[in-house]
Amino acid sequence: MYELRQVDKHFPGVHALKSVDFTVKRGEIVGLVGENGAGKSTLMKLIYGAYQPDGGTISIDGRTVRIQNPRRAMERGIGMVFQEQSLITNLTVMENIFLGYESQFVTYGVIGWRAMADAARRQLAKVDLDIDPAVVTSRLSFAQRQLVELSKVLALEERVDGDLVILLDEPTSVLAREEVDLLFRIVRDLTERASFIFVSHRMEEVLELSDRIYVMKDGEVVDVVAHDDAEIDAIQHMMVGRDVDREYYREQKQKPYDGDRVLASFENVSLAGRYRDISFELHPGEVLCLVGTEGAGREAILRTLYGLDSPTSGSVTIRGERVNRFSARGGVRRGVGYVPRERKVEGIVNGMSVYENITLSQLRNYAYGGVLRIRGEKALARSWIERLGIKTPSENTDCGSLSGGNQQKVVLAKWRSGGSDIMLLDHPTRGLDIGAKEDVYDMIREMSDADVGILLVADTLEEAIGLSHTIIVLKDGQFQKRFDGAPGAKPSLYDLVHHMI
Repeated sequence: MYELRQVDKHFPGVHALKSVDFTVKRGEIVGLVGENGAGKSTLMKLIYGAYQPDGGTISIDGRTVRIQNPRRAMERGIGMVFQEQSLITNLTVMENIFLGYESQFVTYGVIGWRAMADAARRQLAKVDLDIDPAVVTSRLSFAQRQLVELSKVLALEERVDGDLVILLDEPTSVLAREEVDLLFRIVRDLTERASFIFVSHRMEEVLELSDRIYVMKDGEVVDVVAHDDAEIDAIQHMMVGRDVDREYYREQKQKPYDGDRVLASFENVSLAGRYRDISFELHPGEVLCLVGTEGAGREAILRTLYGLDSPTSGSVTIRGERVNRFSARGGVRRGVGYVPRERKVEGIVNGMSVYENITLSQLRNYAYGGVLRIRGEKALARSWIERLGIKTPSENTDCGSLSGGNQQKVVLAKWRSGGSDIMLLDHPTRGLDIGAKEDVYDMIREMSDADVGILLVADTLEEAIGLSHTIIVLKDGQFQKRFDGAPGAKPSLYDLVHHMI
């Protein structure tokens, strides 16, 4: 149905795709895995028309085609659900679903909003999402926006005569298990009309859903594995080029924290509509993880400590000093670093270089008489690029052009190089491959050894248990249970889930 032959793609200083062959059969679900920087995102954008190949051919149903842009891709039935999402948050759900295709609802120059809402409900029903199509998208949760993104792509069914090719780029990264099950059921039901390309770093999900799996490394396809022959360990070895460390969460490197000192504390803190009466202390060297279902208040607590949200009651203290004015600038000045869930929106600045992003929170250290000492900035960036293994042609490269995992490393470098001793990590391994996750786990242990207090919202419960000294379980914005997580005496999954739901 769809085929790439000997496709090449170059960027300045990077050979991103090297003679890639890639085929999708009608009604097939094809998995695509590889480390961050292996070429997966480049391949997906090339299929979607956002990039043009420098060599090779693309064919659909045996006919060679040229797809100049995403609009042309959609006209040929190729849609994409983006990891970082492509919705415009100040538009309504229905406006996002039919963005660029509003003309079907226009009569004498006036949009028929009722007709658009009815059509949007039909698309939302495909993903079992019962929401008002007229609601502004920014009011939805991340998981709800992900399902709206999928319903937007499924609207291609009504506009295209032939079969669809739907690209799923990390679609499950922040979905709860029941939402993942729903998504997989929808995908399987749609294979009568569509083929899917599924990109994920969750290997169990790739093996569960895919008919075949393409494994990429350094811009090349190193193997194509049939579903029945797929083994996680073998695929991970091909991706990373080495055996994965069995001591995955570095539990043996976990050392006791300093319980005599307090870096930050919440005392009966509430934020209307998000959480209420939350109390805890964060100590030097402690990894304190907040766990709970989506909407339990975990992310809002992190944003409050950083200064983005002002609590409605209670007391927030940093190093013994009560915080009275909440702002991100104040958080930075107090030595608080924040690695947000949506790194492309809040973590990095697209259009700025790697070195500019790394030094963004500490420009005062490189400014003399109003003039930036750029040579010093670049030297600092190079040292962190080497330390964290950031894959980039140079420190001058646009940070927005890096893979998601390398962007995440840039965000971590920004705060650690600036000396932040309170780190707020919101899903720091979301969308990262197995090797990049290990790098982040190593860095968390290094920060803990350096007496950095870490408040963590983990990507999985296993990650929370493996990394944490302390776990606090939240439900509906309220404290439920506190667990100590000493090596060899950590709580079980059941212990956490029992209090979460």
